[in-house]
Amino acid sequence: MERDGPVATVVLDHGRINVVDPELIESLVAGLPEVLDDPEVRCVVLRGKGRIFVGGANLTVMRRLDPETYRAMRRWVDVQRLLELAPKPVVAALNGHALGGGAELALACDLRILHADATFGFPETGLGIFPGAGGSQRLPRLIGPHRAKRLIFDATRLDAQRALAEGLVDLVAGDDFDEVVAREATRLAALPTATLGLVKRVIDAGTGLPIDEAMAVEERYVIANLELDDAAEGIQAFLDKRRPEFTGR
Repeated sequence: MERDGPVATVVLDHGRINVVDPELIESLVAGLPEVLDDPEVRCVVLRGKGRIFVGGANLTVMRRLDPETYRAMRRWVDVQRLLELAPKPVVAALNGHALGGGAELALACDLRILHADATFGFPETGLGIFPGAGGSQRLPRLIGPHRAKRLIFDATRLDAQRALAEGLVDLVAGDDFDEVVAREATRLAALPTATLGLVKRVIDAGTGLPIDEAMAVEERYVIANLELDDAAEGIQAFLDKRRPEFTGR
């Protein structure tokens, strides 16, 4: 992990192309909570090394076509839930190709920035399998069931501009990739990040519920937000006609 003020960067460095296997999964399940729960960290950046963000599942492991192996690999969904439930923004800095398990991990983050030379997609059906560690569920929630089916059916590997046009990523950057990532992470870290954490939770909790139930969920989070220092600071700063100084608490 690297720290720059309130921004923490977690660099995935697992073999030549950052393949997903039980070793990587367990290291992240064990290590991520420390940085995600650190009150001094107000934004987390996740990136890979070299030209790869995450290169997908380790096929040497996956060729063992038995339920035990696949359950171990499905722990990748636990990593994703840690990111989704983090009480602060999480940025996927897709410095290189994000394919299969890498794309699944990226979809669990709050902001996705893709390098202009990288690709994004779900090539699994070319191997006779499908994105079964979150991809088949998060992708349709993001872009709709029909479009998700088309991308998965065709094992589509999108270039950066098409991934942006499809709504799979939020920003594309070239030579200035590192600067764009740093700028966005710093911008997010300056926001009322505890409130943003509640926004993540309330949207997650309410999605798919009937509207009356969803509104009841929303009310609980509204009350929780009232307890935050940043709520008082934001309103008082507006009344004082000054810029708020949020602390993430």
